Amino acid sequence: MTPKALIFDVDGTLAETEEAHREAFNRAFTEAGLDWNWSVEDYGRLLKTTGGKERMRRHRDEIGADGPDDETIAALHLRKTELYAGILASGELVLRPGVADLIAAAAAAGVRLAVATTTNLPNVEALCRACWGRAASEVFEVIAAGDEVAAKKPAPDVFLLSLERLGLPAGDCIAFEDSLNGLRSARGAGLRVAVTPSAYTADETFAGAEWVLPDLLADHLPPPLKFDSHG
Repeated sequence: MTPKALIFDVDGTLAETEEAHREAFNRAFTEAGLDWNWSVEDYGRLLKTTGGKERMRRHRDEIGADGPDDETIAALHLRKTELYAGILASGELVLRPGVADLIAAAAAAGVRLAVATTTNLPNVEALCRACWGRAASEVFEVIAAGDEVAAKKPAPDVFLLSLERLGLPAGDCIAFEDSLNGLRSARGAGLRVAVTPSAYTADETFAGAEWVLPDLLADHLPPPLKFDSHG
């Protein structure tokens, strides 16, 4: 059955953004005079905790030293978001293979497009400006962001919010994710899920996914994700 809407995660799903996030975090730490510097290995481990502020709090608590309080961490995260937008604006970020074509084909077929992400709205906006040259609201009808819900992934809240704003039942939609936490979140909302593992999630397992795909290129898409202008 052709879905009525596609709901996309952002980081790692639409684009391999995590290295840009890591760089932005490290720049923010340096500016603030913190001696924190997250390696690829550090960040891969911290990604198991969803949400940037949550990752910083986890790191502070793990190292067991005096560190920034929660209010300072919130301010650091705002600065990190500004730095991330600047990195994306440099033009180096590209969408993952097949993403642009799938979204264009779905839109042409009248399939609605939404986002359900742990990241915040400014980061979604920055990615859409960088990769599409358009406002996020011109690409996606609905955007549900992590700072709008009580619990972040793997809780289902953000997918439930996206479904509420679409006004559709889960059975009419398909979610796209790259991580186990994302899969659990989408499945918790009752959604079928297509997983495309990213650079930071390739070692995870995805039991419960409807499809696990190497990318979203047309040759790899199952029948429910092949669209034409007649729907």
